[in-house]
Amino acid sequence: MHYRDRWEAGEVLAKHLVGLCGDPEVIVLGIPRGGVVVAFEVARALRAPLDIYITRKISVPHNPELAIGAVASDGTVFVEHDMAASLGATPEYIAAETQAQKEEIQRRARLYRQGRPGPEIADRIVVVVDDGVATGATVTVALRALRSRNPKKLILAVPVAPPDTIGRLRREADEVICPLRPLTFWAVSGFYRVFDQTRDDEVIRLLEQADRERAERENPPDETPD
Repeated sequence: MHYRDRWEAGEVLAKHLVGLCGDPEVIVLGIPRGGVVVAFEVARALRAPLDIYITRKISVPHNPELAIGAVASDGTVFVEHDMAASLGATPEYIAAETQAQKEEIQRRARLYRQGRPGPEIADRIVVVVDDGVATGATVTVALRALRSRNPKKLILAVPVAPPDTIGRLRREADEVICPLRPLTFWAVSGFYRVFDQTRDDEVIRLLEQADRERAERENPPDETPD
C-alpha cells in the first residue's frame, strides 16, 4: 500500500478517528513540517482546532537522516545513548547538537505561530500527528513532553510506521493509530507516491487557514431571510 500524498494520508487517518468528531475537548497537533499537512486534514475532518508541536531530531555525525534522539518544544531531551555511542556520537557532540536544535525550535516557533500563544493541553484529548515514523525518536520526545502537561488522553496518529516502533510508542501514548505497518520498512518516503518537501510558508498558510475555518464554524454568518 502507498499513499498518494500527505493529504490522502490525513484523510485515511481521520476515518480512524471519526468517533472524536465534534468533541470540544479535542485538539490536533501536527509535527512540522510534513506532519502539519496530514494534521490539517485530520483537524478539518474532526472539526477540531489545529496547532503545532515542534520536535527536532538529534542526528548522528555525517548522517542527518538517522536520529539518535530528539528535542521537544519545552526542552525535553531523549537520547538513545547506546545507539549514540555505537555510532560515534560523543557526549560533547550530543550537547552541541541538542543546543543547536533547541535554537532551531525557537526560531520555528516564532515563525509558525506569528505571535499566537501555544495551545492549552491540560484536560484535553490531544491527537499528535506526523506524516510517518521510522525510529520514533522525535515522536517519543513529543509524547513524553506532552504527557507532563496532563492531557485527558494522548493519541498518536501516523499513516505509516514499522511494527516494532509502534510497539514501543504504545508505551508512550494512550492510543496509537497507524493504518500501515509494513514488515519491511526502509523510509517513510517509500510509502508515498508524492513526498515533496513541505515549506515553512505552507505550514504558516495551513495554520492560518485552520484558524479561519474554526472561526467560521464557531461564528457562522447570520442568515438573512428573503
